Amino acid sequence: MDFAGIVDDVQRNWMLYASMPVVAAVIGYTTKLVAIRMMFEPIEFVGRPPYFGWQGIVPRNAERMATIACELMTTRLISPQDVFGKLDPDRVAREIEQPMLAAVDDITREVASRFQPGLWEMLPERMRQLVVNRIRDDAPTIVTRIMQDIQRNIDQVFDLKHMVITNLKRDKALLNRIFKETGAREFRFIAHSGFYFGFAIGCVQAITWALTHNAWVMPLFGGFTGWFTDWLALKMIFEPKQPRRFFGLFEWQGLFIKRRKEVAAEYGALIAKEIITPRNVMEEVLRGPLADRLYEMVLKHVQRSVDEQAGMAKPLVVFAVGGARYQEMKQAVAKQLMARLPDTLRHVEDYAEDAMDLKNTLTRKMQELTEDEFEGLLRPAFKQDEWILIAVGAALGFLVGEMQVFVMLHMGR
Repeated sequence: MDFAGIVDDVQRNWMLYASMPVVAAVIGYTTKLVAIRMMFEPIEFVGRPPYFGWQGIVPRNAERMATIACELMTTRLISPQDVFGKLDPDRVAREIEQPMLAAVDDITREVASRFQPGLWEMLPERMRQLVVNRIRDDAPTIVTRIMQDIQRNIDQVFDLKHMVITNLKRDKALLNRIFKETGAREFRFIAHSGFYFGFAIGCVQAITWALTHNAWVMPLFGGFTGWFTDWLALKMIFEPKQPRRFFGLFEWQGLFIKRRKEVAAEYGALIAKEIITPRNVMEEVLRGPLADRLYEMVLKHVQRSVDEQAGMAKPLVVFAVGGARYQEMKQAVAKQLMARLPDTLRHVEDYAEDAMDLKNTLTRKMQELTEDEFEGLLRPAFKQDEWILIAVGAALGFLVGEMQVFVMLHMGR
């Protein structure tokens, strides 16, 4: 077709030519939205496993994502010492004093009645109350000693990695939120960039169609638009890590890297609010894989306290109940104390949250990360299966291009 013929064709079908950049822009934008949704939805597999269906990339790889996030969190951002080191044992004892004293009262009466019912019931109420009061007076000291022991031996009773991974694997919606909220602006950029890049490619597509009228132009350009805009958007999020000027016209730095301070504050707040919380920490200590070691620690301090309270009367107590029963009694006190701890420690959560100050600790340490380490906060959400997202974008673009061919050939007649 000569130049005059091309001009005539464009004039007769100008609406179709004008629609090409718009359609390409819509392809770029839509394929990005689809790609983003495929990263996170659905949370559980939908279809016929293992191949016919889909599960969001992040929830499908929950264990791997959680492990990667945990590795960075526990090696570079926070340690068990950061969690417990700021707690004042004496303040903890004061915070839980009232519920602890009530628990000590019940435990003392229950254990005494169980191991020496006749002797305990024969004692006057005033004498029984005297025994209870003496043990109650020593309760804050026991709590302080236990807290000091925990701080000195934190790695023996608290597994931070286990706590983080367990919570993230169990709550896939939370894992999604971490990536979504941390990279919210980046995901918006991906979608918007698809529109602008697609429009520019659509202009080239219109020119190529005018020159060739080749039926392959539309699907190929559509596929290229879906593929290239996905690929370029992902690149622009993370690269370059240092500001760089392109073509002497504009400067660019990976969007995610550029807004490190903002991301650090958002990430720190989210982790402190949802994962490394006082309640989750206490749950891990009391019921995690190292809980038996905590029980041994509590038992040691309870035995010491009971022996101190028995004082000079200890030989008589041992004689009255028997040596083996005396040891069982101390173990029973420790077990009862452990059973009461979850409810008792609820009263210390507000103080612990303020004292730990995890949000500011995480934010500060995140800002100290290298560019490569910082990239690791969001990059795992894309890295392994990003080719799937790009391929889906290309396939959708190709199909839309075929539809364009149909429209152009039939309406252009």
